[in-house]
Amino acid sequence: MLKKKSLFILSLGVMLGVFMGICGSVVAEKDKNDVALENEALPFEDLRTFTEIFGRIKRDYVEPVSDKKLLEDAIRGMLSGLDPHSAYLISEEYQELKEGTTGQFGGLGIEVTMENGFIKVVSPIDDTPAQKAGIKTGDLIVRLNDEPVKGMSLADAVKKMRGEPGSKIQLTVVREGAEAPLKLTLLRAVIKVQSVKSRLLEKNYGYLRISSFQSGTGESLKEALANMKKENAGNLKGLVLDLRNNPGGVLNAAVDVSDAFLKSGLIVYTEGRIENSEMRFNAAPDDLIEGAPMVVLINAGSASASEIVAGALQDQKRAVIMGEKSFGKGSVQTILPTSNGAAVKLTTARYYTPSGRSIQAEGIEPDIALANVKLESLDKSEFDPVKEADLSHHLQNGKAKEMAKEAEAGKAKEAAEYKDYPLYQALTLLKGISIVNK
Repeated sequence: MLKKKSLFILSLGVMLGVFMGICGSVVAEKDKNDVALENEALPFEDLRTFTEIFGRIKRDYVEPVSDKKLLEDAIRGMLSGLDPHSAYLISEEYQELKEGTTGQFGGLGIEVTMENGFIKVVSPIDDTPAQKAGIKTGDLIVRLNDEPVKGMSLADAVKKMRGEPGSKIQLTVVREGAEAPLKLTLLRAVIKVQSVKSRLLEKNYGYLRISSFQSGTGESLKEALANMKKENAGNLKGLVLDLRNNPGGVLNAAVDVSDAFLKSGLIVYTEGRIENSEMRFNAAPDDLIEGAPMVVLINAGSASASEIVAGALQDQKRAVIMGEKSFGKGSVQTILPTSNGAAVKLTTARYYTPSGRSIQAEGIEPDIALANVKLESLDKSEFDPVKEADLSHHLQNGKAKEMAKEAEAGKAKEAAEYKDYPLYQALTLLKGISIVNK
């Protein structure tokens, strides 16, 4: 009798809480819009069903289950049913999320989402266990060690992939084109993400690689550009911005990166149901490379904030987008802390490029499409073509030694770039634009 009474009180409390929440929303909307919503119907039948099922689980399930677990699982289910990116984060998960946006966290270094009950790889992060083990964009993770992921929540799967640095985990991966599932053993590590890397491809042509968008990415990009200009002893004639396999990150960082190359105009805007979900971001009048031509590299692993940057630079005619069609995540998630130290990650808006394109489930189409191919040199001929230097008694070049050193260095550098086909093509395009603009 006491159990029935307790269950009745709990059910009544749940219904009352929902009733007060809905009524509070109704009153707030009425005050704001002066619209009468008194006839808003409460889902009493659905609430009754919920409490009935809650009671049956408490009474009939094979093992005792706490009220806290049941209600927490109900919240998780409610959010996961909305879209792949909304989630309930307990305090530990919330802390891990905050660590991830600042650039240091433990785990495998892999950005994932859910697809048909399996864990789908959005992209591996540079210089992490996932990338070193050969994890690729589009891989489906079907087992963690020997445990199937089917039916597992994304939060639970991520939790299992995290662990003590130095510990091992085996991922069973299904990859398109592979005859059988792959078993990959990864060694967990503390992931310290260097979001911006840079170098000169050659004189006057720079390369910027952004692996993820973090709170300090904008400042790191400015420092990288300044260092390249210093090394180049002058302004750049062209820049390759590499966003391949960049899973995204902080929205403001994407705005900062876009703004670094734009003098004016809209960068991105968002639209949602609540007032503070509607935002517009415009560029300040400072192009850090002073209008030099740009090529932006993207692929299927470029998502979210990467697509904001690519879309803004494409719509503003500021850069040529080259590579593969991007991932297509065009939604904004807001982190809403709760009173118990946890948080709700809730999709609150969609974002749009300056021309009004929604990237959600569509992605960014490159201006120049490149297949995901690997280039290899043809077999070297047994006989090299005869050149002047091969002829008897040929005249010596006065600067032969210096030229030979430069040639060797140039060949080594070109060979390295040539292996990365999209990067090689991007550099070739920049050189062509530079010649035309002379």
